[in-house]
Amino acid sequence: MISASIFLAPGPWQIVLVVVAILLLFGGKKIPELMRGLGSGIKEFKDASKEEDNSTSSKEE
Repeated sequence: MISASIFLAPGPWQIVLVVVAILLLFGGKKIPELMRGLGSGIKEFKDASKEEDNSTSSKEE
């Protein structure tokens, strides 16, 4: 019996199709700007979660 996870896993052609669609929608010049924004957002989230961990651990002591 074939499990459903095989059908949900993206294959190489699906990945290529998604990359081409992103290039068509945003253009080659916008993609680095979008990735920079995504990276800075992830960095801010990590920093905020570290601050939250530090503040909760100092309250417990």
